[in-house]
Order: sequence, then C-alpha cells, then structure tokens
Amino acid sequence: MSQDHSSTIRATPTIINPSHLHDPTPNGYSTAVIAPASGRLAFISGQGGQDHTGALSPDFAVQVMQAYVNLAAVLAALGARPADVVKLTVFVVDHDMSKLGPLTEHVMRTFGDTLPAQTLVPVPKLAIDAMLFEVEAVVFLE
Repeated sequence: MSQDHSSTIRATPTIINPSHLHDPTPNGYSTAVIAPASGRLAFISGQGGQDHTGALSPDFAVQVMQAYVNLAAVLAALGARPADVVKLTVFVVDHDMSKLGPLTEHVMRTFGDTLPAQTLVPVPKLAIDAMLFEVEAVVFLE
C-alpha cells in the first residue's frame, strides 16, 4: 500500500535573531540557526567563482555571483534548497568594506528571508592565485 506524502510537513531550520542584539539581517545573515534533530547535515566544500570551464573573472562581484551559482548547483545535487542552509563561511581575499555590498546582495538574492548563520573570514590568499572569494556551507537534509 503506497502512502500519500503530499501533506507531509517538511522540517525546516529555525532562525534565531535575539531582539536584544543588533539585527544582522540587513547584512545578509542570521545570528543563529537551529537544524532540526530529524535530519542529517551535509558539508559543502568551498565553492569559488570558477565557471564551468574553470575560468575566474578578475572582478570580485562576478566571482561572488558565480560562487553562489555554484553553491546552488551543489544544493540541487543534494536535493536541498537555499532555505536548508544553516551555516555559511565565506573567505574574502584582501577584504575591505567595499566588498560587503556585492556579498550582501548575493546572499539576499540566494536566501531571501531564510538567512543562514554566517562568518566572513578575511584572508590574504586562497587556493588558486586569481580566486578572490570562496563560500562553504552546512546544509540540513531530511
């Protein structure tokens, strides 16, 4: 006998932004995210801004956009959605405040209202000389 799963409620991570702390959402992240105990976690390796040929644009904003396109492709391969991401770690070469605009834009575009917890780590260099940005993710899977 087959079961109808169309009415199954999907467990989703819970976003926590304590009201007595600064609101991080305009900057594209949440203070904390609780992953439901009913699932598994997947750890996505750092995704850089390489296109499908391995080429990297010299433009930081283009690399950020492509890295989030690459992250979305990995999420799809896992059967996950952006709302399932509970934690991001981003690595930015020679970080300065001018880079926050493109970063926030692509996080908001990718995650909308389901902003994951996030840490930005300024670095002097990444694995490939021309790489300016990398994003890794922890994802909740049912």
